[in-house]
Amino acid sequence: MKIMPNRMDRGFYQYQKEFEDKALEVLRSGWYVLGKEVSSFEEEFAAYAGTKHCVGLASGLDALWIAFRLLHIGKGDEVLVQGNTYIASVMGVTMNGATPIFIEPDEHYGMDPEKIEKAITDKTKAILVTHLYGMASRMDEIVAICKKHNLKLVEDCAQSHGACFNGKMTGSFGDIGCFSFYPSKNLGAFGDAGAITTNDPEIDRACRTFRNYGSQKRYYNEVVGANSRLDELQAALLRVRLAHMDELTEEKCKIADKYTKGLNNSKIKLPKLAEGASCVWHQYVITCDERDRLIDYLNEKEIGTIIHYPVPPHLQECYKYLGHTEGDFPITERLAKTVLSIPMYNGMTEEEQNYVIDAINAFK
Repeated sequence: MKIMPNRMDRGFYQYQKEFEDKALEVLRSGWYVLGKEVSSFEEEFAAYAGTKHCVGLASGLDALWIAFRLLHIGKGDEVLVQGNTYIASVMGVTMNGATPIFIEPDEHYGMDPEKIEKAITDKTKAILVTHLYGMASRMDEIVAICKKHNLKLVEDCAQSHGACFNGKMTGSFGDIGCFSFYPSKNLGAFGDAGAITTNDPEIDRACRTFRNYGSQKRYYNEVVGANSRLDELQAALLRVRLAHMDELTEEKCKIADKYTKGLNNSKIKLPKLAEGASCVWHQYVITCDERDRLIDYLNEKEIGTIIHYPVPPHLQECYKYLGHTEGDFPITERLAKTVLSIPMYNGMTEEEQNYVIDAINAFK
């Protein structure tokens, strides 16, 4: 049996006719940019995320860098970012000229609130929290710190569509929530797509202007903006998937529960949720001190895996100018050497799940 780490085609086949009918509807409409599908998706996703506003953008990275641009955070400013995040989070900060200050993660892979305050300086303007692997971060403590120090709060929700902390949706805590709808995400498009969520009408208006060349009225440009528009086709297909999000999330939670109950190997550490946090299981991430040998073993069993992420941002070549060296963030670096994402996707069969569990349990 050959098992991929992800099978995006399975998600398509689950609702094939709905996707195909909707795609043809858009193609036949003759309207392909900023039309009724985008506005409808924005309304529906804002309602889903528990925010007043949603603005569709071209990608998750655009959501991140535009968020900091709209908050007027740039050169000379510092933003606290968790060390073990995907590099796009950091790029959202540095593309605006601001400096990322890395914070070590807690045992739940999220930013450790206990390590935040000692990193705050008079240059600190915001905290960027990433809800990694679909797990909601410890938002009560982080929100309290932001209020205490008058900091902006941006949430990277690229992997956490539908995850909650104490019943409140990720993407609704901060000034801005940033979402990716890359095809592998829980709410995935069929190409690049993203959005921001906010409760602030001024940010909503500014983002709608900025994404469209800085223009509210065609050929009249208020600011130097960007071309970052969620297109009609992707918005329409996202609406199909959004209508099924509860059942899709429930399916992933059942797979994760089966893994958690079935995996039993002293060499493997399973993910652990923070109290009050829910997880939508964008990834099911284990840790293993003998990860490379485990990967080779699973490859022999034809079980695919992915490392999220093998090189932390502070050690990437593109951020060499920040002056960090190996050993600066030992928890982050240890995770980079031990985390492993095992197969997790909608449409995964029970036979496939059992095969993965049995193989990992037999690893010696």
